[in-house]
Amino acid sequence: MQQPISILAFSSISPLGENEKDIWESYLKPEHALSLRTFSKSKAYCGALPVEIEKEIEALRLSDLKYKSLDKSVLFAIYTARKCAAKAGWSTETEFGINIGSSRGATGLFESYHKDFLKRDKAKTLSSPTTTLGNISSWVAHDLGSTGPEISHSVTCSTALHALLNGIAWLSGGLSDKFMVGGTEAPLTAFTVAQMKALKIYSNHETETQFPCRSLDETKTKNTMVLGEGAAMTALKLGKSKNALAHIIGFGYATELLEHNASLSANANCLQKSMKMAIKAISPDDVDVIITHTPGTKKGDQSEINAIHSVFCNKIPALTTNKWKIGHSLGASGLFNIEMAMLMLKNQDFINTPFINQNPPAQIKTVLVNAVGFGGNAVSILLSN
Repeated sequence: MQQPISILAFSSISPLGENEKDIWESYLKPEHALSLRTFSKSKAYCGALPVEIEKEIEALRLSDLKYKSLDKSVLFAIYTARKCAAKAGWSTETEFGINIGSSRGATGLFESYHKDFLKRDKAKTLSSPTTTLGNISSWVAHDLGSTGPEISHSVTCSTALHALLNGIAWLSGGLSDKFMVGGTEAPLTAFTVAQMKALKIYSNHETETQFPCRSLDETKTKNTMVLGEGAAMTALKLGKSKNALAHIIGFGYATELLEHNASLSANANCLQKSMKMAIKAISPDDVDVIITHTPGTKKGDQSEINAIHSVFCNKIPALTTNKWKIGHSLGASGLFNIEMAMLMLKNQDFINTPFINQNPPAQIKTVLVNAVGFGGNAVSILLSN
């Protein structure tokens, strides 16, 4: 990178809460934040937002007549974007770009509209504009009063980090001075959970009780992915700022040919390429921590571990993940990894997983964050203080 990118502000809502202190304290606890819920006629573990945040989201929905018809994924984005803009000091007079992504988009609302359509053979008036993916960034821009560029996209589970790449590109290209990027996901619906179960990748709530999601556990014999919900936003600026939460000093991306609709190659070739690209300006030995994508599936987790061993050979950085604790929030998950990385850099404390015994690094100077989704779309981001 010709210049680093400063992360000026960050805001999130997840099963860990929304306050930085609470989130960090939750990371330090050995327990997960997943709960067992009923979806239609079956039960499944999931990473749901705390009740207090759910009430805040409902209050937001009712605060404006225009917001009553919006999907949770859009409301999550508006809620976190407001807080991120406030932390960054970006008012309605500040022009900045917006790129917010989602893998599933308006999941709950679309399912509700379609269910109604099957009954009446007629679609409701707002069914199209409120379920299109592009309305996420549009509504955030409307709410914040931003007149800069606004982009919405979906690149499956690497969506949020692709939004980050877009922000880097716009800033580095001189097309914008400031950029807000993020990811939002509200996939906790009966049909979405059923889709994941149909792929045979979802955790079995009857057998996986202590840790429903065993992300990064090489000893697991079954798939243990668990869905989570939430949103995260970050405010970016070109160059190094002394008040930055962290700096992006490297990025990488790659796509590989599909071997299967939902799988990576055995050695995650796309992740190998993205990691090598992200760390090309430093020695692999200088990477202290890798926050893996590892969703809790047998093949997905192992392919990423294989890729890491291929890139880093005998000196493997400390590995960690947050999906065993909060679930897989699909398109938003990459930014939750960024948040975890920034917290470790700030507190100089390594957050381990229950499944790996490894010595924490003496000092955390650099953290590599991975994300990869259906279709073999990988992104790697290198962070430092």
